[in-house]
Amino acid sequence: MARTGQPATRQVAAVQRAIAILSELADAGTELGTNEIARRTGINVSTISRILATLVSGGLVEHVTATGRYRLGVGVIRLASAAGRRLDVRALARPHLEELAGRIQETVTLSVPGGHEAVTLDYAQSPQSVCSVAEVGRTSVAHATAVGKVVLAHGGTAPAGALKAFTERTIVDHDVLRAEVERVRERGWAQALGEREEDLNAVAAPLLDPAGKLVAILGAQGPAARFGPRVMRGAVELLMERAERVSSGL
Repeated sequence: MARTGQPATRQVAAVQRAIAILSELADAGTELGTNEIARRTGINVSTISRILATLVSGGLVEHVTATGRYRLGVGVIRLASAAGRRLDVRALARPHLEELAGRIQETVTLSVPGGHEAVTLDYAQSPQSVCSVAEVGRTSVAHATAVGKVVLAHGGTAPAGALKAFTERTIVDHDVLRAEVERVRERGWAQALGEREEDLNAVAAPLLDPAGKLVAILGAQGPAARFGPRVMRGAVELLMERAERVSSGL
């Protein structure tokens, strides 16, 4: 099946029911028994019992032995904390994105890692009339974008199988990609020169937490005729400086 970068439209009924149960436990703010959950959700009791057992094993729901009822588990806190960190990063980085776009005169993005790709979380558009257009939710292909190469340099999983050629300059050899990722790791930033889109250049720098773990990626992208090597180098210095500032605020 071809990948479109968009989520599938078909949904899994069992997961929908699990979400409904978690939502009811959250709304209740207290313990609920299986019969009460069944009444609130319209799901039969036997199905609820099986789903609850699965959620308990995953730490998302806790079974209270003394009452035989259920409440949200600590696993939910872990998930909420991860989502909260992304929101914190976005809030902290937003003013820097706007200032960087003004100084670099190109579109600046904030992306978050996920597997061997990254997803655009926020951006500030270039003030130029001709500019690169960013989009929240768009994925950055690991082997063909500066942002994606940063993800690979910080523990992301390299794509398996044949590497897709988006342009004549896309890296399609795994050995060449490994060497490129090692360069990114050594110098602390990445670049892409017309590798995902013709005549589009980009640079990117990592945003790390105090433990050195990749939290997000700052990127800048623009038309190759205007965003050439000299301008890109200046952009990298600004991105790395701002990445350190945002990291210190986490």
